[in-house]
Amino acid sequence: MDRHPAVKTLRQRANVATAGAAVAAGAGAAASISAPRAGSRERAASPWLGTGAPPTPAFERWQALERAVGALLGPWRADLAPTTPLGAYMDWWLHLAASPAKQAELVQLAVEQLWHAASIATDATAPDASVEPMPQDKRFADPRWRSVPFAALARTFLLQQHWWQHATTGVPGVTRHHEQMVAFAARQWLDMLAPSNSVLGNPVVLERTLAEHGANLLRGALHAGEDLLRDALDLPPAGAEAFRVGENIAVTPGRVVLRNRLIELIQYAPSTPTTHPEPVLIVPAWIMKYYILDLSPHNSLIKHLVDHGHTVFAISWKNPDEADRDLGLQDYHELGVRAALDAIARIVPGARTHALGYCLGGTLLSMSAAALGRAKSPALKSLTLLAAQTDFSDPGELSLFIDEAQVHLLEDRMALRGYLDKRQMASTFRMLRSADLIWSYRLINYLLGERRPVSDLMAWNADGTRLPQRMHSEYLHALFLDDALAHGAMRIDGTPINLHDIRVPIFNVGAVQDHVAPWRSVFKLHTYADTEQTFVLTAGGHNVGIVNPPGQPKSSYRLLRWKPGDRLLTPEEWLATAAPHDGSWWTAWLDWLARHSSPRERPPAMGAPDAGLPPLDAAPGRYVHLT
Repeated sequence: MDRHPAVKTLRQRANVATAGAAVAAGAGAAASISAPRAGSRERAASPWLGTGAPPTPAFERWQALERAVGALLGPWRADLAPTTPLGAYMDWWLHLAASPAKQAELVQLAVEQLWHAASIATDATAPDASVEPMPQDKRFADPRWRSVPFAALARTFLLQQHWWQHATTGVPGVTRHHEQMVAFAARQWLDMLAPSNSVLGNPVVLERTLAEHGANLLRGALHAGEDLLRDALDLPPAGAEAFRVGENIAVTPGRVVLRNRLIELIQYAPSTPTTHPEPVLIVPAWIMKYYILDLSPHNSLIKHLVDHGHTVFAISWKNPDEADRDLGLQDYHELGVRAALDAIARIVPGARTHALGYCLGGTLLSMSAAALGRAKSPALKSLTLLAAQTDFSDPGELSLFIDEAQVHLLEDRMALRGYLDKRQMASTFRMLRSADLIWSYRLINYLLGERRPVSDLMAWNADGTRLPQRMHSEYLHALFLDDALAHGAMRIDGTPINLHDIRVPIFNVGAVQDHVAPWRSVFKLHTYADTEQTFVLTAGGHNVGIVNPPGQPKSSYRLLRWKPGDRLLTPEEWLATAAPHDGSWWTAWLDWLARHSSPRERPPAMGAPDAGLPPLDAAPGRYVHLT
């Protein structure tokens, strides 16, 4: 039954336009979001946010029509809200035009660099620290870049990069967000124009092309065609088919012991005669599949835990579809974390749980831990957060793609299908590391004509998921735009929660090169949770830094424990104080878990049939296979 006139009107229009299936689909999408649940104006209706004026019926009717029309324009609409880059550019340009001091600085720098470029032309191979690339920039690492004329090309490019960095930053009056956007856009253009991306400008490619008489470029063209076809058919990248979930990755033995609309809860079989009585619950991010923590046996954190005497449970999130458009953050708490803890309490009665959350799963878990602490619940024994932010005041470069205009555009896009498509997220993450994930890939595959072996982590990275419309809208508004969790404005069950209510010990892990959850942002939990905290800073990025089993070369981490009453340190003070350690943080975490656990005893049974939780499918279950 239609809830208000906008729904009826849109359905009538869709029925008239029988030849336009896209219009009908758009009308149905608009109708299903007409209740005050999604959209930038409707966010006050979310139980996770504070008060606010609800949208008027007139606005709801017109917005439903607006989004129905948007279904027709969808294929031709830009992926970036036009006001976002335009506003950033105008802010930067107008303030630059109004600052003679900044103009004079840039002119002086340009003159110095022209003089520098002239000296490079006469001796391009002489060492010069002022034009060395950043440590993470490997484009010019090959020794052939030190020969003439390629050394001059590389160093001239680095001079341009240096000048544009000065030009886009430090302009008086420009807002920080706009400054970051303009600097990011400049880096994207420079990365595209780098000499390493061309045949004639790259000595490695040129040498290969001459040696193979262009056969590498022919192979590269075939690779490009294959990639385009795979992308059009939504297939994984070439080589990823070697990894099959449940066959050679995600193979730790276990059984699904709970399945609801949103999750499967997997209980893993013990591999030791005795286990610690406190189980471990893993709450992964739902932005990707759960098995990043159960890849191959040699780098599976879940197997590592089981082999060290822990009873392990893991949530496997369902890959949502259009029918799940109204699932919100409250549902992810109730059907996810709360349902899993309730099931564990029936399987292991009386035991307190070590809860671990990764990325977005860690953010949700911290909310649930705060709610449990407020209610004085004994459900948790400890809390481990992996690359999980709780303060979003400085969330890193991902915030470049999140402002009111961009969120409104995303909400319109999601209204058409009821979810955010995985390819939209993947393109955003590739742009954040364009030098590595776009241009380096094209160099190797299309110019050199090589197909590098695909790792299990790369195969997992291609196995993306969708995000429900309501949840993603609430997440963007509440966390990224309003920073509501840090401000104590988030709500669970209609009641505000505060991170200060977390009462269990915390093991908090950040990664040095994390571009998704910068470690300084992760570190800020110290200022909110008044409980014992151990912060670990590991080498690597958002994924490699976490999937970091013992025995990996060059692995290292820093660790420091903080107790209530100790002085709060700044990130820089912490970095200067925490001593470095060789090896994997996994080892330090297992020791920490053992100190917060009871002596081992007989492991619990698989599931609890008498409590309504019989063992179901074998791990990894069904939901992980949903595409």
